[in-house]
Amino acid sequence: MKRALITGITGQDGSYLSELLLEKDYEVHGVIRRSSVFTTDRIDHLYRDPHKEGVRLFLHYGDLLDGMRLKHLLDRVEPDEVYNLGAQSHVKVSFQQPEYTADVDALGTLRLLTAFKDYVDETGREVRFYQAGTSEMFGASPPPQNEQTPSYPRSPYGVSKLAAHWYAKNFRDAYDLFIVNGILFNHESPRRGETFVTRKITRAATRIKLGLQEKLYLGNLDARRDWGDARDFVRSMWLMMQYEQADDWVVATGQDHSVREFCEAAFGHLDLDWEEYVEIDPGYYRPTEVDHLRGDASRARELLGWEPQISFEQLVREMVESDLDLARREKTLLDAGHDVSPRAGV
Repeated sequence: MKRALITGITGQDGSYLSELLLEKDYEVHGVIRRSSVFTTDRIDHLYRDPHKEGVRLFLHYGDLLDGMRLKHLLDRVEPDEVYNLGAQSHVKVSFQQPEYTADVDALGTLRLLTAFKDYVDETGREVRFYQAGTSEMFGASPPPQNEQTPSYPRSPYGVSKLAAHWYAKNFRDAYDLFIVNGILFNHESPRRGETFVTRKITRAATRIKLGLQEKLYLGNLDARRDWGDARDFVRSMWLMMQYEQADDWVVATGQDHSVREFCEAAFGHLDLDWEEYVEIDPGYYRPTEVDHLRGDASRARELLGWEPQISFEQLVREMVESDLDLARREKTLLDAGHDVSPRAGV
């Protein structure tokens, strides 16, 4: 039985990757940060009492800011594969907290890579490492973007992820370690965080449909992104780790849509005219914008045999249907006299 260690297991990608690995009979170990509230809702359906027989999902406290703890977890878990999905991944927040973003995304990766190298040196085992990159590293470079496209990040998040990308490449080359960089373009799902624009749109559209909300405030409607489904994209992570050699891989659908088009699709599924409800708030504009991302995943298609299976239309439909169910439950509680106002966005 293979054993995997995942940072960021409570995130969208971490939850779907955990499902995939468990289906493939892995033993999965996840790193979670200590919090005064539970943050494991995306993986609660997978969790079982570790005292019971046959349990294959285990959670451990840890943090990318704590290199000693990372080393201890590697020694304790003895993984065959390490997936570094942990990050401060919100672009706007990275402008507000650039130092923290760099500490987690760039230096956090360096801490984990250092612990990983020491573990491999000490044990002599062949262990594989996945580093989660992002299309935000390409930034202002014109599309289509592939593995040879120059990097031009336009946010502290993109810069920090680019540093992590090059730390991973350097450790791979310098120490002959199996380390892959997955450069994944935007990928969404019903589990996407509510402060990300796609989920913000589907959440608002369904609440507007049920009379729970009046307006949706957005920034740049003309920004174009290559939006895929998170379930397709985590499958690519596993394929990269099974390939015969470590490399850098772009994963994308090859199609792009604007934020405006996403609004049209989401509101249209509910028979609403998005233009009646969406207003522009300049506060949501970024200091430096990424106008157009569209990936070329030719190498992943040819060498890994990876193909996206879920279309843009299906993705939007599933997100809307999931949030419509959430809005209905919210309305039921509201009608019963409970205060279920959503948390304020930032």
